[in-house]
Amino acid sequence: MKMRLLYTRSNVGNPVLSDIVLKTGVPINILEAKVSLTGGEIVVDVPATGKQLDEVKGLFQEAGVSAKEIKSIIEIDYEKCISCGACVSPCPVEAIKQNSEWDVELDEGRCIRCLVCVNACPVRAISSP
Repeated sequence: MKMRLLYTRSNVGNPVLSDIVLKTGVPINILEAKVSLTGGEIVVDVPATGKQLDEVKGLFQEAGVSAKEIKSIIEIDYEKCISCGACVSPCPVEAIKQNSEWDVELDEGRCIRCLVCVNACPVRAISSP
């Protein structure tokens, strides 16, 4: 599950992520980070489900970090998309592919939110919510 973590001034200097990884054994992957001394926002991939995921969420809450699930990493407007494939080759993790009918398909599980596809799309059919 991909999550957006919001840090405040009071907890930005604490090793929250590493503490949670050590406590749970869940290898949390940082996908994007914007952090300063006054706070920050980090997008992470948490490869956990069920009780383990609930434990991770609870530990973030205990540390004072707001953790919100990201339902959609990127959005493709299929009305605008012309299936040109300009977004396919720059994707570093092959999360965007063209199927046998040349339609663009997204595998959100593989997406790391680098947003290269957003900039590569000539008709701006791809966006980040």
